Amino acid sequence: MGTIFHLDIVSAEESIYSGPAEFIVAPAQMGEVGIYPRHTPMLTRIRSGMVRIKAPLKSEELVYVSGGMLEVQPDVVTILADTAVRSEDLDEAKAIEAKRAAEAAIRDRLSELDYARAQAELIESTAQLAAINKLRKRGH
Repeated sequence: MGTIFHLDIVSAEESIYSGPAEFIVAPAQMGEVGIYPRHTPMLTRIRSGMVRIKAPLKSEELVYVSGGMLEVQPDVVTILADTAVRSEDLDEAKAIEAKRAAEAAIRDRLSELDYARAQAELIESTAQLAAINKLRKRGH
């Protein structure tokens, strides 16, 4: 297994990707990381953004992830995401509406808990919209 590794991307709802990969680029907490076969073992938090997957004999695949963990072993990489969505399943209208609702909740600020939830939703919807815009620029 020198030129590929096994990649699993899962969320609480479903397994989004399970198969071979030549390399991936993932949004780690401190910045993007590139993972190739036989990478040094690593465990890090991930932030919202796109995971770029290059599988053998396929064009690059994109998966949006939000929060979670990335574990790297020499021949296996696992992403346990809070949310994971294939790029073609991202919904711009839904993300725009979620962003508006979060901004309204922040303005109204009924309680600290509501404010924290609204901030998290605003970050999530903004990241989804950024991913959609990036995809649009790439021609996906």
